[in-house]
Amino acid sequence: MTTDLTEITVIGDDDTGLIANVTSLLFERGINIEDLDQAVRDGVFRMYLAVDTSEMVCTEAKLREDLHDLGDDLGLDVQVRFPADREDQQIAVLVTKESHCLEALFEAWANDDLGAEIGVVIGNHDDLQPLAEHYGVPFHDIGTENGQQNEDRLLELLAEYDADLIVLARYMRILSPNVVFRYEDRIINVHPSLLPAFPGAEAYRQAVEEGVRVAGVTAHYVTTDLDQGPIITQRAFDVPDDADVAEMKRRGQPLEAEALLEAVRLHLNGDVSVHRGRTSVRENGDEYQLGLPSAIDDATPDRPVDGIGDAIADD
Repeated sequence: MTTDLTEITVIGDDDTGLIANVTSLLFERGINIEDLDQAVRDGVFRMYLAVDTSEMVCTEAKLREDLHDLGDDLGLDVQVRFPADREDQQIAVLVTKESHCLEALFEAWANDDLGAEIGVVIGNHDDLQPLAEHYGVPFHDIGTENGQQNEDRLLELLAEYDADLIVLARYMRILSPNVVFRYEDRIINVHPSLLPAFPGAEAYRQAVEEGVRVAGVTAHYVTTDLDQGPIITQRAFDVPDDADVAEMKRRGQPLEAEALLEAVRLHLNGDVSVHRGRTSVRENGDEYQLGLPSAIDDATPDRPVDGIGDAIADD
């Protein structure tokens, strides 16, 4: 997440000349492009730019207006986020029926330990509406009777509540490229396995069926590839020999909440960045638990390691 650059996201149907039109507009206004990334998935074009607007020859309002006008001409949706736009961050939490991750987020928020406002909770079922109302947060149900999501309504709500970060608190629906591309590196999910192992549905059941001795959970950024986004935090737990899925959930759910909350804090504090599909933590990394607790190091043997044969030969 950049802190001193302006972020521009362009979404629309794929066509020729889109990149040139946008970059030319920026060049004409004295704006330097620091980073540009583009992709196409399922016919949806996405371009992300991080630009330096400190010496541009127009106002922020004029740049936003010009980009929106260009978007209208080309059939594109253009979002502009200046550094000042990100000072007071808003979180949208997406949920289904499981409450533990939402509860952890609400508790941290209520204790002023989150670093952002939870502006809205959006569900594809209404089971967690009472919990949201208990904390005075608006709840919107975008699901059909069988839980299918209305993505058009989802996008409307994310725009209405000006979401800076989307947190999937055990949200059991896959987001399409039309959503993911608009909020790239701003959607965090928690998955109940040590990714890349056991992606997809029923991860705990997969782990039981494979007979693993150690399982865990992963908080990661969401991409258009299911459960393959850059990993932020992980937690692990022992699996008893007779563990069933219920026991896996009992052990894993508190860690899901913990890993998700730590990943959200890392993101909100600007202490994690994404480069070439993986995350890196900035100088404040020692303030966070990214994986196993540091006490595990004392219990981990440091020898033997490969190389003794060469040492003996040298003697």
